[in-house]
Amino acid sequence: QQTQLPLEPGAINGGLMKRSGDTPAPVITVDVDAIDDALKQIEAAGGSTVKPRTEIPGMGAFAYFKDTEGNVVGLWETAPTQS
Repeated sequence: QQTQLPLEPGAINGGLMKRSGDTPAPVITVDVDAIDDALKQIEAAGGSTVKPRTEIPGMGAFAYFKDTEGNVVGLWETAPTQS
């Protein structure tokens, strides 16, 4: 059961992980319907993938990209709920 995910649109949530060369600072992450589609649009606009789609079992998936100004931004796709 997904008890840690916010249930209302616009809620703020987060997680902690070790910093790396690609993510030396906190990463602002935005919710998307489909990470793979978002990454295609980002790359078509001149951005690049830093970390491809990575699954978090039972929660969803994330990815990181670099925009055309060098900022690293995250993408989040919530896993579909199972009924």
